[in-house]
Amino acid sequence: MKESPLIVLSGIIKSFAGATANDCVDLEIQGGEVHALLGENGAGKSTLMKILYGFYRADSGEIRLNGKKVQIRSPHDARRFRIGMVFQDFILIPALTVAENIALFLPTLPAILDKRQMAKRIEEISNRYDLSVDPSAPVWGLSVGERQKVEVLKLLLADAQVLILDEPTRSLAPHEVEGLFRIFATLRRDGYAVVFITHKLKEVLACSDRITVMRRGRVVGTLAASEATESQLVSLMFGTGVIESVRRSSDHPWEGVQPLLELKQVSTRPEGEVAGIKEIDLTLFAGEIVGVAGVSGNGQRELGDAVLGLERCSGGTKFLFGHDATHWPVSRIRASGVAFIPEDPLGMAAFAGLTVRENMALADTGRYARNGGLSIDWESVRDDLERSLNRLGFSIPSLDLPMGTLSGGNIQRMVLAREMAHHPKVIIAFYPTRGLDVRSAEAARDLLLGSRDKGAGVLLISEDLGELFSLSDRLVVLSRGRIVTTSTPHEITVNEVGYLMTGSRRGHESNR
Repeated sequence: MKESPLIVLSGIIKSFAGATANDCVDLEIQGGEVHALLGENGAGKSTLMKILYGFYRADSGEIRLNGKKVQIRSPHDARRFRIGMVFQDFILIPALTVAENIALFLPTLPAILDKRQMAKRIEEISNRYDLSVDPSAPVWGLSVGERQKVEVLKLLLADAQVLILDEPTRSLAPHEVEGLFRIFATLRRDGYAVVFITHKLKEVLACSDRITVMRRGRVVGTLAASEATESQLVSLMFGTGVIESVRRSSDHPWEGVQPLLELKQVSTRPEGEVAGIKEIDLTLFAGEIVGVAGVSGNGQRELGDAVLGLERCSGGTKFLFGHDATHWPVSRIRASGVAFIPEDPLGMAAFAGLTVRENMALADTGRYARNGGLSIDWESVRDDLERSLNRLGFSIPSLDLPMGTLSGGNIQRMVLAREMAHHPKVIIAFYPTRGLDVRSAEAARDLLLGSRDKGAGVLLISEDLGELFSLSDRLVVLSRGRIVTTSTPHEITVNEVGYLMTGSRRGHESNR
């Protein structure tokens, strides 16, 4: 006899600014299962889970918990019904300890925190679910993997029965991903329901019990992971298969050639919790992709910011196209032919309240201004953006929608299309496929490869080691602001890079 579902969502409808995110969605979640939620960008996955968590309210439809209809109007309501969610961006206070962060999340917070008792509770749960983390450690000093453990501990100590995790593996090294999946297995054993949103098909097949696929706001299929294949899932997501490009390394001879970008002993000043980069030597040649691997917070952002001029060099020299660009402003660097794909597109490269088309124009007002800056050639703006979107194979609901109403994946699509519209000579790409579905990510990778083959240099910063290995001609690994190794994908393994990223002795031993 089939067990009754723990949660049933029926007829869920949700729209934003006239665009339908969830179109009469039905979904069942069982206790004691890992349930994966897949779909292309804008398919409605995160919106649906945010409705279940009370972050959004559905326009219509109902939610049943253990057969009883419930109203979830806020995250507070959701937690009362034992539903918890870990967002892509962790909600932690860096200056506080692990125990203090967890205590703040609990439904009842005493006037005076008994730190010893709190530490004991954390250790008990940590030991049971292999979530080992020091309760007294300040959060700012934790790795990404450890911070994620703290987020899961918050939910478990708050007595959550349903745990929703949105893209939980996006910044983890391979061995940390394996550890997370072991945690999933233990939670399943103890009857928890885990909902796992991800774009990584291999991980879905490795850790889930059931898989629900969404397309254009609707559920198009739910199947057992044991019976699913990657090709089936891709067909459900898009209606057609995705042909993966054949990756090829560049055979460009770099000896004696002037690099497009050269850093000589470049350092940046540490600020607060940010260590900065230390004495970085790096070259980037025309027709080359240099991949940068590292756990979040180990200098990747500071490296890219130093190249772009967003971060001042406290030491060393930066050369662009043979010129000393150490003190060039950002505007001059960008005007010289440097594109920037940021890690936080909406926060760093777009204005939420302006339309897609207006954001395109703002990126290069000199190109589109007419009549001495008194008017904008909106037709050229639209033509350039549509041409770039078509080249990428991307679609956006409307160029006249405010950027802030788009899904995270669609915002990334727009920024990619804008930055690549005018064929830059150097591309600084921070996590360019983060949040993109399989087809869009493939198109973005093809564009980077095509740009490289046409003579551009690409500095590719990504947490996806599979992506770095398939695209990069050279790889550098950052740890604590320093380059700890430089290699080619043929001379080092994914696991060796993963251990080097996390400062593991095993990684250093493997590269002696």
